[in-house]
Amino acid sequence: MKHRSRPPEQNDLFRPRLVDMIDMRHELVTLAGLIDWEFFEREWAGFFPSTTGRPATSPRLVAGLLYLQHAFRLSDEAVVARWVENPYFQHFTGETFFQHRPPIDPTSLIRWRKRIGEEGVEWLLTKTIEAGRKSGAVDDTSLDEIAVDTTVMEKNIAHPTDSRLYDRARAQLVDLAQEAGIELRQSCARLAPRLAAQVGRYAHAKQFRRMRKALRTLKGYTGRVMRDIRRQLDEIPEGPLRERVLDKLVLVSRLLHQAPKDPGKIYSLHEPEVDCISKGKARVRYV
Repeated sequence: MKHRSRPPEQNDLFRPRLVDMIDMRHELVTLAGLIDWEFFEREWAGFFPSTTGRPATSPRLVAGLLYLQHAFRLSDEAVVARWVENPYFQHFTGETFFQHRPPIDPTSLIRWRKRIGEEGVEWLLTKTIEAGRKSGAVDDTSLDEIAVDTTVMEKNIAHPTDSRLYDRARAQLVDLAQEAGIELRQSCARLAPRLAAQVGRYAHAKQFRRMRKALRTLKGYTGRVMRDIRRQLDEIPEGPLRERVLDKLVLVSRLLHQAPKDPGKIYSLHEPEVDCISKGKARVRYV
């Protein structure tokens, strides 16, 4: 059931009004006067088509809590706890008198976010920007560039050394060739794994000239298998297997031709979309 508007509250001798407790020049008080709260009352009413049941929470309360949560980087539990002890938070969400109990359960914010969806959040952002333009804090030039904060999720992949990637790519090509019934001139199944391990030993011993030479040889083994499969590609009939072989050939070709500073490098063969991002942190330089 949609929210019912509350009638204006009269003065109470035993409860102080928020406007008598707070500084009316505070930034949240100013922002509360600039946002069109009636818009949320109208637009969010469509999320409650039923006419029966308990009335929904005030849209202004939910919109205000969502904004405060984003502005102050608070969790659902933290923003509700701060609301109880902060008169500016209460005034921002439309309260008249100071309240000593939480307005809603923190889990209600989860249901509200699911209910309003992406469209409802865009409305909240739009009204916030409009309030900024009314106050003069935001002008047309401020909207020319957008600063985006990134959140990076770590991927559980092996450390992307060139030797490991080359040997793994060669092994995958050999497996696909066997599945397709292609006879390879040379699979390098004995030489390549040994050479990949030797590359690591050279790197550990700081024998970088030998390491680079071994890497070139290992890269040549992988390229040799790839070219052998390309020559016999016509023998594979049309179907899912041929598509898998073609996709793998394209991926391995990208791997063999990529340079150290190329954009869109391959760091994982089973998840080629994984990227390496430098966050500038001393403890974790790259993610």
